[in-house]
Amino acid sequence: MSRTIVVGDLHGCYDELMMLTARVGLGASDRVVCVGDLVVKGEKHREVLDLFRTDARFSSVIGNHDRALLEYWQGSRTLGDLKPAQAECARQLEEGRELYAAYLGSLPGYIDLGSHVVVHAGLRPGVALAEQSLDDLTALRTLGPDRESREGTPWYEVYDGEPTALFGHWPAGEPRRGPRAIGLDTGCVYGYKLTAYVVETGELHSVTALRAYDAPKG
Repeated sequence: MSRTIVVGDLHGCYDELMMLTARVGLGASDRVVCVGDLVVKGEKHREVLDLFRTDARFSSVIGNHDRALLEYWQGSRTLGDLKPAQAECARQLEEGRELYAAYLGSLPGYIDLGSHVVVHAGLRPGVALAEQSLDDLTALRTLGPDRESREGTPWYEVYDGEPTALFGHWPAGEPRRGPRAIGLDTGCVYGYKLTAYVVETGELHSVTALRAYDAPKG
C-alpha cells in the first residue's frame, strides 16, 4: 500500500529527515509531504532542497522562512529585512539561487490530500480553503489581532472543519492537537524531535535530533 507521510518543519535538518524516512521504511511508491520551512536555522539547506526538487516522492507547502528567502531573491525584501538566520541561509545558497528560487516559488500555500490538508501555519476557522490568505497559511498562530502572537486562542483549538489540518510552524515538545488539526513541528532544529504522520494509518513516528542547531524563542 502506498502511503502519504507528512513531516514537520525541517529547517535544513537533512540528516534527521534521512533517519525518519528510514524509521518509517520509505518505499518507492510512498509520498513525503513537508509542512514547510524546508530551510533556515539548520545546516543542510542545500541537501534538503536538492532532495525535494529532484525526487518526485517529496513535496512541500511553503513556510514563512521559505517565503522570506524567496521574497529576498525576487527583490521584494532586502538583505536587511531578513532575520539573521534567513540572511545566513541566503548566503549559503547564493550558488544556485536561481534554481532554488524557482523551486521555492513553485511551492503552494496548501496541499489538499482529500481527508487531510497540509499547511505550514494555520487555517482561519470559517474561511473556505481556497479563500485562505497566504499570510494566514504561513504565519497564523492565534485568532487575535496579531496572527503571529503566541498569546490568545490558538486557531487549531477552534478549527473543526473538513479536511483535518496537518500543520507546523509552532514548535512544541509533542504534537499539538485540536478537534480537527495536528501540529507536527516538534522542534527538530532546536534539538528535540522530527515527527511524521502517516495519513492512511494515523500513526506518528519521530526521531530525536542529532543536536540543537538553534535556540528556540521564549
